[in-house]
Amino acid sequence: MFESIINLFFPKTCSGCSALLLSNEKVICTLCRHTIPLTNHHLNSENEAVKKFYGRIPIHHASALFYFHKKGIVQELIHNLKYRGHEEIGNVLGEWYVEDLKNIDALKSVDEIIPVPLHRKKYKERGYNQVTTFGKALAKGLNLTYNDSLLIRNVYSKTQSKKNLLGRTEGIETLFDVEFTEKDHYKHFLIIDDVITTGATLEACSNSILKIPGAKISIVCMAMAHS
Repeated sequence: MFESIINLFFPKTCSGCSALLLSNEKVICTLCRHTIPLTNHHLNSENEAVKKFYGRIPIHHASALFYFHKKGIVQELIHNLKYRGHEEIGNVLGEWYVEDLKNIDALKSVDEIIPVPLHRKKYKERGYNQVTTFGKALAKGLNLTYNDSLLIRNVYSKTQSKKNLLGRTEGIETLFDVEFTEKDHYKHFLIIDDVITTGATLEACSNSILKIPGAKISIVCMAMAHS
């Protein structure tokens, strides 16, 4: 009853389209769930996310749940998660995607989930890493360890979405570092992020992790930019 009174004065709305949510809907309305552009990368081991990294880094798997279009539902979801404090979106997307990821053979050898880190200054400004709830939902569903201390971001940078292609790749090779011990040797790491755009950030993260002897890399993101 108390929750019903709260909803009367502060109604819950869809994080994708801002429509009022029905009592059986959570974070994303049914209409958005049916119209959101899915990639179905999990059905194709040679999907476009994998091809994005051909000749750049050795990966065992790469995929994204949605396509990201400007002014689309996915952009609204990501912006609400990333800039407006709606961390519950990451949890819902993680629970959604984990059901597909459970069936991917290449991911069955993964040991730990590694989020693309924020610089400590950016973390202090925002108060959270936008991929944390997504990663923890994946870790729970796949029965894996979520490790947010392996990768370190060395450089404070402006929001990637406001940069051009040159700005996104400039100095990227020194952006991250890795802090590891012998127990991290020969592990399979699943790197997660919100959106695959040029792939430069994920490439830099991967190259840092590949400094670990015997390390293997896979990549999973919420979305992938699509023209």
